[in-house]
Amino acid sequence: MARSRPRVKTRVVNRPLTIARREHQAREKGRGAAAAERAQAQCAAALIAEMDLVAEFPQPAGAARWAEVMARFAAGLGAQGRRVVLVTSGGTKVPLEARPVRFLDNFSSGRRGATSAEAFLAAGYGVLFLYRARSAFPYAHRFPPQTWLSALRPSGPAHSGLLSLEAEENALPGFAEALRSYQEAAAAGTFLAVEFTTLADYLHLLQAAAQALNPLGPSAMFYLAAAVSDFYVPVSEMPEHKIQSSGGPLQITMKMVPKMLSPLVKDWAPKAFIISFKLETDPSIVINRARKALEIYQHQVVVANILESRQSFVFIVTKDSETKLLLSEEEIEKGIEIEEKIVDNLQSRHTAFIGDKN
Repeated sequence: MARSRPRVKTRVVNRPLTIARREHQAREKGRGAAAAERAQAQCAAALIAEMDLVAEFPQPAGAARWAEVMARFAAGLGAQGRRVVLVTSGGTKVPLEARPVRFLDNFSSGRRGATSAEAFLAAGYGVLFLYRARSAFPYAHRFPPQTWLSALRPSGPAHSGLLSLEAEENALPGFAEALRSYQEAAAAGTFLAVEFTTLADYLHLLQAAAQALNPLGPSAMFYLAAAVSDFYVPVSEMPEHKIQSSGGPLQITMKMVPKMLSPLVKDWAPKAFIISFKLETDPSIVINRARKALEIYQHQVVVANILESRQSFVFIVTKDSETKLLLSEEEIEKGIEIEEKIVDNLQSRHTAFIGDKN
């Protein structure tokens, strides 16, 4: 049995002061830790700004051409006075070999990014859609191949190189509307899709997209919905050929991926309106994690969500507010999607942001 301590009057009297002092020390320690993390992020931004990205992450084929295409796209819409949003979407693939057979990947389907891109187009934005190959694509993701392969059929023989197709309207509900919306955006030049596969592809194209949108100042928005890998294997440490299973259990040492949000905010597009995403599985930490990201990176908004409820419930978190966006059962039955509410909320915030900057 533990021996009880004698009660000492002076300690009892001084205990509130001791507690207050400890709480103060804890607060100071928390502020110090946050300041240290912010300093690390700023240091990382400086290092990335100076770092030759090609040396650490191989430049994808065609990156220079896509940089020019994105720059022309943004400049043209900027000249019209139109707001432009970069929507990143899908997951990044991390190769484990120089001649890759094996990869590390994540579960992201790109549905949020694709659905959000549709909502931004409907709201009048120009949309630069940076997406993972074979992930969800705006409008098309609602109609997987197995639906239209069964529903569409040739209406007759092709004439003069034209093929006519027909389908029962109820077999593909919304298909004609989706097709019209996509083709109208393409014809108006308000939509540009740029594809990536690996982490290296994404990082190079993100930097090029930021450089393209930077001249638009506060009229540019970054909606960073892609699920970017946190770890990678440097090219210099990759085996050249396929890793053989005959070698027994595999142990891999990976490096941390530099947080590109830091140079994006500080150097690449410092006047833009920037939104990041925070996905957690523990509801008790998601708001604090979002606020921590805002404090470290100094951007405008974090969309915070929980894995199980991410398609019906999110928080919009800023440095001084948090807003719950929730789909009701009635809205779900009507086919309303949470991304419509997210984009509507962010559009209003972007308008206020532009007003403040001007």
